[in-house]
Amino acid sequence: MISENLRRVHENIRKACERAGRDEKEVTLISVSKTKPVSMLREAYDQGSRDFGENKVQEIMDKRPELPEDIRWHMIGHLQRNKVKYIVGNVCLIHSVDSLRLAEEISLQASKKQVDADILLEVNIAGEESKFGLSREETPALAREIAKLPHIRIRGLMTIAPYVEDPEDNRKYFRQIKELSVDIAKENIDNVSMDILSMGMTGDYMVAIEEGATMVRVGTGIFGERDYSSNRS
Repeated sequence: MISENLRRVHENIRKACERAGRDEKEVTLISVSKTKPVSMLREAYDQGSRDFGENKVQEIMDKRPELPEDIRWHMIGHLQRNKVKYIVGNVCLIHSVDSLRLAEEISLQASKKQVDADILLEVNIAGEESKFGLSREETPALAREIAKLPHIRIRGLMTIAPYVEDPEDNRKYFRQIKELSVDIAKENIDNVSMDILSMGMTGDYMVAIEEGATMVRVGTGIFGERDYSSNRS
């Protein structure tokens, strides 16, 4: 199942890039493996997956020692400040930074470990009350503040678009994120680049790619429906 699903997702990525006149090498597929057992991650790894996304710090810490060292782990869920010390240096990218206080803690822990932490700013582009993230208006000012901190680098933006039946309904949001990234890039802020746009999930990643996504986060489309019965915090 996983091998066939991955083949289908890669083919969809190729087609979306073709429609947008983009090189498919510009798009990184993150296999979202939250709640999935190590055996399923290993199967995806054997089919070529190297980027895995998790929502919970504990799942990263549990799974990481059991899998090959060349996996690039992505923290894509809401991150509490008291958990930062566990993942700095153990993930390649934190997608979900939405406050100065969280960024300060990441900077502090990265300084202690003498590493540089790459982050994305999470933008709640649709203004959904149920979701974390910055408003479009707040994002440039926060980028300027975080840019002053040591051992932390802003690499781009992340968004979780609304759940919709028709992925076309989210096109406007992906377009707005792209426009926001261009506006921030024009400011030429030291320590800030906008080369990563993490947007698009199983239901809408093709539209996201057409609007400029460089990372798409696909879970159900690869691993099937999630089982939350044994979900860990």
